[in-house]
Amino acid sequence: MTIKLYGIKNCDTVKKARQWLEQQGIDYRFVDHRADGLSPAELAHWLERLGWEQLVNKRGTTYRALPEADKAALGPDTAAALLLAHPAMIKRPLLELDGQLHLGFNAELYSRLFNT
Repeated sequence: MTIKLYGIKNCDTVKKARQWLEQQGIDYRFVDHRADGLSPAELAHWLERLGWEQLVNKRGTTYRALPEADKAALGPDTAAALLLAHPAMIKRPLLELDGQLHLGFNAELYSRLFNT
């Protein structure tokens, strides 16, 4: 079973997901996409699978700080460039489990996914 958790280490929701995984004794690889960087190919895969509307976190401070022109232009053709430039705009955590992608943290969902 391949498990990767993507996010930003100081995000409270990412901290909850990491703590849950560790409490369950589940081995995973954490990737801080702001500190470690984000591959354009990986981002393209996420956008293809999830869609830009789901992947972009419009509630966060990074999105709110964008110029109005960037917000207005945000769409399928511009999302990749904006997310690469501002990886903190990606909803988090993003859990990759055996090729499946899951956004956000919910203890019930994680319990079902990991049969705990």
